[in-house]
Amino acid sequence: MARQELKERTAEAEKITINLGPIDLGQIDLLVQEGFYANRSDLIRTAIRNQLGQHADVVKQTVARKSLVLGMQHYSRADLEALQAAGQRLHIHVLGLASIASDVSVELALATIESIFVLGSLHASAVLKTALAPRIR
Repeated sequence: MARQELKERTAEAEKITINLGPIDLGQIDLLVQEGFYANRSDLIRTAIRNQLGQHADVVKQTVARKSLVLGMQHYSRADLEALQAAGQRLHIHVLGLASIASDVSVELALATIESIFVLGSLHASAVLKTALAPRIR
């Protein structure tokens, strides 16, 4: 993997915090110490991926039923300007990452984005997130 790609991929990651009891944490540390995992995060990511794999069919069915875009969806200023010119409004439904370009004005966003539903992460300027807050579910 190229350095730039790795840097971009790391920038897309979201940090989460979990609380674990001392026994669970001790067992994780033991597995790391014994070389089964590189570190605590490696074990936790692996466990999460295993659980997601076990529930992949449910995720797939729900994505289809709720008409969600699976993965990454980016909305540029040109995309929103084209919608505005066509007199259309956008309903953003994403499971993964939805991003709105930094050059999108509040006025353009309010004129074109009807609703936002994101399971995952929404990347947009703080100003846009504030302006669109009533439309974010």
